[in-house]
Amino acid sequence: MKYFQFTAALILTAAFLISGAASKSLFAQQTETLFDGSVSHGGFGGPVVQIGDVAGTAGVWVGGRGGWIINLDHHHAISLGGGGYGLVTNHRVPVPYDGNDDLYAMGGYGGFIFEYTNRSYRLIHITAATLIGGGGLMLRERNFDDVNEEVESYFVFEPGIHAELNVTHFFRIAAGVNYRMTSGISDFGFTDSDFSGFNGVITFKFGGFL
Repeated sequence: MKYFQFTAALILTAAFLISGAASKSLFAQQTETLFDGSVSHGGFGGPVVQIGDVAGTAGVWVGGRGGWIINLDHHHAISLGGGGYGLVTNHRVPVPYDGNDDLYAMGGYGGFIFEYTNRSYRLIHITAATLIGGGGLMLRERNFDDVNEEVESYFVFEPGIHAELNVTHFFRIAAGVNYRMTSGISDFGFTDSDFSGFNGVITFKFGGFL
């Protein structure tokens, strides 16, 4: 009887271990993860042009951005970097400043940029980026003969979405829309609403992407 009990216990233990191993193997086969762990790195830099409304007229911002690309797997990539843009068009003060109504806005902004790219191996793919930073606003004469040294600082939050075209292995063009939100502009007759709003954006990226 003891021999029978020992044999039965041994069989049950073996069956339990085999069942556990099979379950573990099956679970491993069925488990899916967001990223597969095959991480690669790259980087890029290039000029940027933004066009939108500034104080009721068409405004153009010119600058550049760059970033460190982390390819999390074949489908997902993020970039960490920064950028900065300056206002290049003329926007007269809404009301005279120090008795002078022939003054124009001058300034720019920049900050940290986080960008997500989906399926960058496709000819055309989608990216979503957000800038968080700050800027400065000054006044100048139309021909830059004189610049007011007083600077008003402001906060900027700028999310956007873009369609990106793979031109070559080292060159890409992205076009899309950003929404700039500013906080802190109240001097010189301007307000946050004068510099906040949608902008059309074109970005030229040069670098190593995969």
